[in-house]
Amino acid sequence: MSVRKVQSKRGWAVDFAVVTIKPAVLAATTRTWIDGEKIPATGGCIVVANHISHLDPLLTAHFLYDHGRIPRYLAKSGLFRTRFVGTILSSAGQIPVERLSKDAIGAYDAAVQAVNDGECVVVYPEGTLTRDPDLWPMTGKSGAARIALATGVPVIPLGHWGVQDILYPYATRPHLLPRKHVTMKAGDPVPIDELRALPKTPQIIHETTERIMTALTDVVAELRGEQPPAERFDPRKAGVPQTGNPNKKDRS
Repeated sequence: MSVRKVQSKRGWAVDFAVVTIKPAVLAATTRTWIDGEKIPATGGCIVVANHISHLDPLLTAHFLYDHGRIPRYLAKSGLFRTRFVGTILSSAGQIPVERLSKDAIGAYDAAVQAVNDGECVVVYPEGTLTRDPDLWPMTGKSGAARIALATGVPVIPLGHWGVQDILYPYATRPHLLPRKHVTMKAGDPVPIDELRALPKTPQIIHETTERIMTALTDVVAELRGEQPPAERFDPRKAGVPQTGNPNKKDRS
């Protein structure tokens, strides 16, 4: 496993996370990092990752930090309204998102600006924890595609598996013992260069989104050693809510 040092200014919030959170992650997991050198060492980039646990951001951040990058996440705006957590997120340069709202355009603008400023922006293109019964990547939202088409930077798929053994989707209690193994693998940049030269029509955005989700699913399939479903799970077609715990009858 090759490791790169962070070259950019970290800030107090990142230092706080390294001191307080990283030791807990180290204690709770064993890890295999694969192809981290495919994450650009400098310059703007977009990392798209599958979403199978509320702990995903911690492990993803660990992977990226070990390969020289400080991640900037698109995070639920509600987290920023909590004084302590919100202060840390803001200080760490994270980007609030008003999901399923017209205000989400503000997050898009902020993400584009961050990428153009040379940041590594992490996007969970599914928009929420996967609803697929077997935890495969489901249909993607258009946000990552729009940012990619607007900026021209590399889009790197980051697949991972094992975090769900610590905290399953919407579970309330983590399983810390015995230590769980987490594997993360970065893939090759998503091939979308020829799409960037075309008008940003709904069809082009859809095609870009499909390529992103295909590349991400391929990495996850390699890690799992299994074939993904022939058709990605679509929560809208299945009548599953796009936000909140889908297992609760009252999701208000």
